[in-house]
Amino acid sequence: MSNSYTEKINIYIAVDVQTVKHYFNAHDPSPLYKKEISQKFEKYILNAVISAKRYSAIFYKLNCDGAVNKQYAEPLMHAIKRHFAIKKAIRQEEFAKFKKRNFVQLAISCALVIICQAILPLLISESAGSIYNGLKNCLDVFSWVILWKPIYELLFSWNPYLKDILLLSKLSTSEVIIIDDKTNTEFEQPKQFNVRDEVEVSNSLTYESLLSN
Repeated sequence: MSNSYTEKINIYIAVDVQTVKHYFNAHDPSPLYKKEISQKFEKYILNAVISAKRYSAIFYKLNCDGAVNKQYAEPLMHAIKRHFAIKKAIRQEEFAKFKKRNFVQLAISCALVIICQAILPLLISESAGSIYNGLKNCLDVFSWVILWKPIYELLFSWNPYLKDILLLSKLSTSEVIIIDDKTNTEFEQPKQFNVRDEVEVSNSLTYESLLSN
């Protein structure tokens, strides 16, 4: 695929009174800006960025016109970014558990191999010849088997975690551009929005602030 298709990726979302309700879980009674987005809508966003690379820039482009429709843009984007920020935090926790589990397995395996290699000469003398060599070969195979899994996981299985974390980070912080079809113009969404003129929610989210909501 050409780099021109992956350096900049646009996620187009239509925002109006009729369509915005379909983006959320119908069973969630929370306010609009805290609602859980639907699985179908999440799948649409993830499919839109399936070609994203490490340095790809992702933009949300909201197609809405008129003051009535634009009032849904900011709470909708907060719900979307909040959703992917939580997904990112969950993935980071899974990555931390993955590293801890495999490092513990590697440490236990190494300790077991060292103990076995140290005990074998005490149990059987090297003068035993073929018996000692046979057990030594079996022990070498056993050592390779128990060390292979954690080493393989640590060397080759960490990249999907980092790839997902990077993508989710972009989806939770990407720039929002509102497209007004009537004037054929694009402009950036304000950094904050008001919910009933009382609650201000920043686009820059942390996991702790999400948990407190």
